[in-house]
Amino acid sequence: MHQQKRQPELVEGNLPVFVFPTELIFYADDQSTHKQVLTLYNPYEFALKFKVLCTTPNKYVVADAAGAVKPQCCVDIVIRHRDVRSCHYGVIDKFRLQVSEQSQRKALGRKEVVATLLPSAKEQQKEEEEKRIKEHLTESLFFEQSFQPGLITMAILRT
Repeated sequence: MHQQKRQPELVEGNLPVFVFPTELIFYADDQSTHKQVLTLYNPYEFALKFKVLCTTPNKYVVADAAGAVKPQCCVDIVIRHRDVRSCHYGVIDKFRLQVSEQSQRKALGRKEVVATLLPSAKEQQKEEEEKRIKEHLTESLFFEQSFQPGLITMAILRT
């Protein structure tokens, strides 16, 4: 009896998509951050085609917004923020990377990447440092006591 080897049927929308980074932060006062790179990885044994969608396409330029990734390879997708006005500070935009098998139309998987424009990298670093200090100051020590007649032991637990 001859068994035929078949590839498992891929369910629409369930294929894991590997993208790095998963968040883009642009700083208005730092022009070097206005252009960033997303890397799309294809760990699979088959080629993928991809498409990049955006919730606010007028604010960004996406170089190569559609293309293909060979099996076990990766591609870099350049995203440029082109509208760094203060009215966009703190607004969260989203990019969606949809992938499908090279010969198919239906999307096999997708991944969303959030993008935010902040006014200043220095201001952001200051806020993060203040947050870290506050967390450190609120860090508490808790002591666990176990009672045995005639003996007290203590264990230190950190949060």
